[in-house]
Amino acid sequence: MDESTRGTISTITAFFLWGIFPIYWKALQHVSSTQILAHRVVWSLVFVIVLLSIQRRWNEVKSVISFYPNVSIFLVTSFLLGGNWLIYIWAVNSNQIVEASLGYFINPLVNICLGMVFLRERLYRSQFISVLLAFVGVLFLTLQYGRLPWIAFTLAITFGTYGLLRKTAKAGSMVGLLFDTGFLAPIFLLYILFLAAHGSGAFVSINLKTDVLLIGAGVVTAVPLLLFAYGARRIQYSTVGFLQYIAPTGQLLVGVFLYREQFTRAHAIAFGLVWVALFLYSTSTFVAYKRRIPS
Repeated sequence: MDESTRGTISTITAFFLWGIFPIYWKALQHVSSTQILAHRVVWSLVFVIVLLSIQRRWNEVKSVISFYPNVSIFLVTSFLLGGNWLIYIWAVNSNQIVEASLGYFINPLVNICLGMVFLRERLYRSQFISVLLAFVGVLFLTLQYGRLPWIAFTLAITFGTYGLLRKTAKAGSMVGLLFDTGFLAPIFLLYILFLAAHGSGAFVSINLKTDVLLIGAGVVTAVPLLLFAYGARRIQYSTVGFLQYIAPTGQLLVGVFLYREQFTRAHAIAFGLVWVALFLYSTSTFVAYKRRIPS
């Protein structure tokens, strides 16, 4: 098996795991979203520290720390990521998986807008049409249900802004996760200890299954990142662009078919417009990428 094939399999596996994430959080539905987030942050940090120690990558960590702007960037991204995780976990356990999946479908299009506003990137005609179609789809859903799909918007904007800032920080995915969770972990560790002291914590007070799932939250956070980091280095950027839709598609299917969430005609029209927008965006990106590569 060549490098490209291994990279493709690894990337597909990462997106597949992200696609079935709702199943994991649903198994912890009896625990509050803030407690799940607290354990996810703390145990992710523990798991990443172990991995970096095994891989002997602490020199990489030191080089990131030595560049002060990186530290300030990670301080901001940590809270963006924490907010994103909290909203997603809450959405899953509040039977809003379909709307959460919409957030990750429109995320690439939100990234276009963020790049245009903050990086002065030029908006091409195909990108403009894609953003317009997605906007019409979301607007239609808003008018049909009388409310803005705020979960989708918040997930897309927090993750899009997180990605925008992470592009400026010179660190790999694992080292980045170390800093993102490292800034939040002390706060959440105190929160866990506070709950335990007052007898309202979920850890070591419900059952062994709950304890294992809370600890495992760190593993299920880091493993897809490792697979993605391995795969993305070995396949073309355009391939990653197409494969990224596996994750929200998986989330949508899990929400509709496994947990029987509502998917009405309004959802079908809104998602249809977003999918057309994504198809147009992906194909135009692929064509542009191919043009830049010498034959």
